[in-house]
Amino acid sequence: MKPRYAPHYAWTIAAVTFLVLLVTAGIRATPGILILPLESEFGWTSAAISAAIAINLALFGLIGPFAASLMDRWGLRRLVLCALTLLTVSVGLTAFMNTQWQLVLLWGICVGAGTGVTSMVLAAVVANRWFDKSRGLVLGALTAANATGQLLFLPLLARLLDHSGWRSVSLLVAACAALVFFFVLAFMRDRPSDIGLQPYGSGEIPILAKPSLRPIEALRQAVRSPAFWVLAGSFFVCGASTNGLIGTHLIPACHDYGIPEVRAAGLLATMGIFDIVGTIASGWLSDRMPSRCLLFAYYLLRGLSLLFLPHTLAQSQTSLNWFAIFYGLDWVATVPPTVRLASDCFGRQNAGVIFGWIGTAHQLGASIAALGAGFIRTYAGDYQYAFWISGAICALTGLAFLLTAKPLRTRLAAEAC
Repeated sequence: MKPRYAPHYAWTIAAVTFLVLLVTAGIRATPGILILPLESEFGWTSAAISAAIAINLALFGLIGPFAASLMDRWGLRRLVLCALTLLTVSVGLTAFMNTQWQLVLLWGICVGAGTGVTSMVLAAVVANRWFDKSRGLVLGALTAANATGQLLFLPLLARLLDHSGWRSVSLLVAACAALVFFFVLAFMRDRPSDIGLQPYGSGEIPILAKPSLRPIEALRQAVRSPAFWVLAGSFFVCGASTNGLIGTHLIPACHDYGIPEVRAAGLLATMGIFDIVGTIASGWLSDRMPSRCLLFAYYLLRGLSLLFLPHTLAQSQTSLNWFAIFYGLDWVATVPPTVRLASDCFGRQNAGVIFGWIGTAHQLGASIAALGAGFIRTYAGDYQYAFWISGAICALTGLAFLLTAKPLRTRLAAEAC
């Protein structure tokens, strides 16, 4: 008899990581539907609420490179369990907040720090550590979970908000984080060698890898490379145009045009569904096409869609549906080619920690866009200028990839890798 085929345990790790990223991304998205009820109940302005969200997004990025280093030293499983515990407690406590400083502490600082561990860095570390074959495809799927979770959760949370109020939303999200904790406890492992395996697709005898660079040392080495500035700068724009602008402010923007919250959340959910397709496809393409060409197309098309968004919001529902589909396909399709370029330029061993710093730029962009768009709405009355500014910068970023062939072919000196 032929022996039964047993899937490599790397696929179990990928599935658990997908679940972690899906739920914690949903946690990050929750403030987007709380802006209007918090304004209504407490009289807080969009600018004040956006400031707490901006702190959350900035910490989400700043924690990333340190999380990548701590995963090497403390273990991936232990660190993710600690992050999920922090998220469960802090999100649960938000149901009892009634002052702005509590919003800043819980949603801004605690949730920002907890989700910083379960960020795109986690996807990069798992993909590089557990997979030799199909790494781009796995990274695309994990990246899709990281972005799609926040979009898919929103319709459910919006309906719960309508029926039971915003506090029930916080308690449900906290319960989801607690549930995922037990999946990680049961199934997550740190490295293939911990259970006597090689990475999936590896044909070599496993050897103990050297620890990756420490975060500050990695940053010191990376800033000497033009490739780092190209990737970090473009990722800054990516974060500003996704998590910071659309992820945080599309629901209030739709409200300004008379579109109900539940319907606006449905648009984000549509983006989430198509983001899965777009990001997995981008991972597949990044195994086969030059990453620089992919990034040129992604940023240019995203910029054009944002430039036309104010017109789209004023048009028919059909136009908005097409925008949601298109923007969903492009949402974080930038991540697989960016991670591949980071691995090519800085080496696989250091790809996680250096991508952590590139991811920091992503979240700083998101933080500034979330804060800036909130101020624009507060003082200009709508988001039109925010969409135009972001669209123009995205288009220019896409065009810039036509001029960066040489920096992105230059590998950092051997001593840095």
